Amino acid sequence: MSIVTSPTGVLSVLLGVCAFFFFLEQQTRWRLFNYLPPLIFIYLVPVVLSNQHVIPASSPVYDSIRTIALPVMLVLLLLNVDLKSAVKVMGRGVFVMLAGTLGVVLGAPIAYFCVRHSLGPDGWKAFGTLAGSWIGGTGNMASVGEMLQTGGTEFGLAVLGDTTVYLVWLPILLSSKALADYFAKFTKVDPERLVRMEAAANSIKTDHRVPRLQDYLYLFFIGVSVAWLAAVLATRLPVREPYLSEGTWRILLVTTFGIGLSFTPARSIPGSHALAMTLVYLFVARMGASADLSGVATQAIPFLAAAFLWIGIHGLSCLLAAKLLRVDVHTAAIASAANIGGAASAPIVAAHHKESLVPASILLALIGYAIGNYAAYIAAQLCRLVAP
Repeated sequence: MSIVTSPTGVLSVLLGVCAFFFFLEQQTRWRLFNYLPPLIFIYLVPVVLSNQHVIPASSPVYDSIRTIALPVMLVLLLLNVDLKSAVKVMGRGVFVMLAGTLGVVLGAPIAYFCVRHSLGPDGWKAFGTLAGSWIGGTGNMASVGEMLQTGGTEFGLAVLGDTTVYLVWLPILLSSKALADYFAKFTKVDPERLVRMEAAANSIKTDHRVPRLQDYLYLFFIGVSVAWLAAVLATRLPVREPYLSEGTWRILLVTTFGIGLSFTPARSIPGSHALAMTLVYLFVARMGASADLSGVATQAIPFLAAAFLWIGIHGLSCLLAAKLLRVDVHTAAIASAANIGGAASAPIVAAHHKESLVPASILLALIGYAIGNYAAYIAAQLCRLVAP
């Protein structure tokens, strides 16, 4: 019997875990968080709490987070997508990012094939879930996990792989700045390209309005309405198990509606990204609370080995695209970070390479949010095809 059993109490514990680690990061500035971001603690602490019977492994509030909070999060996350501005600044860099996405999609079944006999029968779901993070971000990882009905063990592997590879890949992207001259000769980039990019970046108008009461009401109304509409329509669409379940349709519909809304004035409502990320971390905490990690330890080494092979395929895809499209190392690094690290890491890489490109790097990462669910679902199905 758990100590906290009521849905309200369980929700309070999950929110408290999320808030505590961001508070700790902000107040202490510990270097630990440079290597282990709050995400991993927000996932692992609920695992410990549920295994120690502080909170239950199953609760009605978990279902509410899955069916309500997750689709609302996805809608709010996609509202900020601005394809036009991203193309205006990054130019051919957008295609380098898409090449990196292709590397993630095709690299997933290749890497999984190499270790498939060392993983559980649902190991392919871990690759599909991690593909969501590597194409878009944590929000896509949560969404794809819902589409695939990813279990606790596989979701834990995805979180482990995401964090471990990030610790290696981010320094590589940052240190690539030192190779700018060699890279320019290799790709034969136009010397004026950076000047044009910075001029285009300076022309982008950014809105820093503080959200008002009515803004939050608008956002909740839009998010909940789209979640409800998608749930209704999903029950009326053909189910093709195991490829297209009702839950898969629901997430695909929410994604499509969210992208559509990004072309409307709804995109200008402030506060949507912060609100969406709050719900993302709540969902990650929920996954931790309901996880059974008994199989993670035995599968961790082969999964991580495959993940490093996989990231290598992504890197080669970006490098090849940069060569063919004749772009600079700064653009290539930002494009890769927009995939692998999402909106949290792309600005870090951009600030190190060219600070004027920080706003554009965020726009590029948001494109990853838009295509992440579709592309990661394809990656997962390719992995399913080679599953033993």
